[in-house]
Amino acid sequence: MTDQPLTIRSWPKAILHIDADAFFASCEQAVRPELRGRPVITGKERGIVAAASYEAKARGVERGMRLFEAKKVCPDAVILPSDYETYSLFSMRMFEIFRRFSPDVEEYSIDEAFVDLTGLRRSFHGPYWMIAQRIQETVAQELGITVSAGLSLSKVLAKIGSKHRKPHGLTVIPGREVHVYLRDLPVEKVWGIGPNTTAFLRKFGVVTALDLARKDEKFIEQHLSKPFREIWNELNGRSMYPVVTEPKNSYQSISKARTFTPPSNDEAFVFAQLAKNLENACIKARRYQLAAARLVVFLRRQDFQDRGVEIRLSRPTSYPAELFEPLRQGFRQLYAPADLYRQTGVVLGGLVPEGSVQYTLFDDTAKIEKMARVYGAVDELSRKFGKHAIQHAASLPAKLQARHEGERGDVPERKAQLFRGENSRQRLGLPLLRVKV
Repeated sequence: MTDQPLTIRSWPKAILHIDADAFFASCEQAVRPELRGRPVITGKERGIVAAASYEAKARGVERGMRLFEAKKVCPDAVILPSDYETYSLFSMRMFEIFRRFSPDVEEYSIDEAFVDLTGLRRSFHGPYWMIAQRIQETVAQELGITVSAGLSLSKVLAKIGSKHRKPHGLTVIPGREVHVYLRDLPVEKVWGIGPNTTAFLRKFGVVTALDLARKDEKFIEQHLSKPFREIWNELNGRSMYPVVTEPKNSYQSISKARTFTPPSNDEAFVFAQLAKNLENACIKARRYQLAAARLVVFLRRQDFQDRGVEIRLSRPTSYPAELFEPLRQGFRQLYAPADLYRQTGVVLGGLVPEGSVQYTLFDDTAKIEKMARVYGAVDELSRKFGKHAIQHAASLPAKLQARHEGERGDVPERKAQLFRGENSRQRLGLPLLRVKV
C-alpha cells in the first residue's frame, strides 16, 4: 500500500510537549559543574538506579537496574543519593519559564509539561517551531539542563514528537506530515495504549500507529472504548485532550511507599515504615477532602518480590486512627519473620468526597466529629511547624531509626549543608550550588 498522507490541516491547534532530558541526573550536573560529561546515577539511597545521565545510559545503565549491576557495566559512574528538594526547585523554575511563553501550561509530571501555543505566532513574531526553540534555549541558559520537545496538533502527537529525538531535540509534526512519524511507530508506543489493547489490535492487523490512525470510524466505534476512540482522533490530528492548567484536585487513589536500607525483618521497624506511609497518604487525602473506602497494604522483600492484600473498610475515612487496626491485620497476613523487607506501601482506594460519606445507625457520630477536630488541629500544626510535627506512636520507630543507614544512607548535600537560619524542615527555596573559586 502506498504511503498516502492523512488529510489534516496544518495547524488547527499547536500543542507542545516538553520532556526534560535525564532530569534528576541533569539537575545534579547543573549544580555540580565538575560532573558534566561524566556518567551520573541517582538512587544511592534505594539501591537501584532512579535516574541516569546520558553518559551512563550510553554505557548500558538503565532505570530500575540494581546498583551493583550498574557498577559492573559502568565502574566509573558517580552514584549519588536522590536530592528531591533540589529537583522540585528546578521543576518549579522550569514551569515558570514555560508560563512566560503561554498561560496554558499543564504540569503533567515533575519533568514533563504540555504547552498550548495556539494563536501565539503573532505575539512572538514567528512560527510555532521558533517559539518552541526559544523555550528550549531559555531553559538551557537559565537552568543548565536540556529538554526535548514535540510540537503537533494534539497531545498524543506532541508526545510522539518529544520522544523522537533525544536529548535536546525538537520534532515538529505538522498535519501534512503526521503519516511520516506514525508509519514506523509500533502501536504499543502510543501514549495510552497498553499491552492488552496492543494484543487486541494486532488481531485486526493493527501493528503501527499509522495502521490505527487509518482504521475507519465504523471499526473504531464497534471495537474500541471511549479512551481509545479519543486516541484515534488525536492520532488523526483532532485534539480531544485539552491542556489542563488547573492543579490536580481529585484522585481515584492515593499511594505512598517507602524504601529503606539495609533491609530489615524487625517487625516493629517494618510496621512503623508502613504506618508512616499510611499517615502520609491520609494527609494527602485530607488535603483534598477525600475519604477512602479501601485500603491496600503491600510489602516488598529484598529479592523484589511483592505481597499485598486489599481490605474493604466499613466506612470511608481519612483518619489514621481508624485505619491502624485494618493496617495491622493486613500486615499480619503478609509479614514473615524469616524474610528481609526493603519497602512497604499503602494505597487508599475507592476515594469519595469527605462530605458525601453517609453514617449508619451503628456509627458513633460524636466520636467521628471529635476525631475530625483532632485531625484538623494536627493538620494546622503541620502547616505551621512542618510535616509530621505530630505523629502517631505506631510510626515512631521509623523516626528514631534512620531510613537509610550505612554507605547508602548518605544524604544529599542540600540536606547536610544548611544555609544560616535553616533547619531540617524549614529551608529556603534554593539549591546548593557549587562555585569554583
